[in-house]
Amino acid sequence: MAQHQAHTSHTGLIWKVFGFLSIITIVEVILGILKPAALHLSSFLGTSPLNWIFLILTLVKAYGITWYFMHMKEEKASLRRAVVWTAVFLICYLATLLLIEGSYLNDVLSSTVQWKF
Repeated sequence: MAQHQAHTSHTGLIWKVFGFLSIITIVEVILGILKPAALHLSSFLGTSPLNWIFLILTLVKAYGITWYFMHMKEEKASLRRAVVWTAVFLICYLATLLLIEGSYLNDVLSSTVQWKF
């Protein structure tokens, strides 16, 4: 005789994740519009703290999307680590390369280009 498993609704979890991701997005948008001078005009590890906040919040959102919407929560730990750690490593690597190249271009071109932001 086949056993029937009761269907559990994940509606509440979906709304919680949606709310969490929405809050992070709203914080990013507000920071992007306001650009606080203390965060935007200072430098920390090669870029402004505002850029670091954006990078970290983006990684948190990517992790949440992967964890819940790609159903990594139910997978084995080794598969979760392989997927999530690879993505985090590649994003951090890309961010590092962009910051290094952007800093180099700014140093080289700052005397010839007038930056209008």
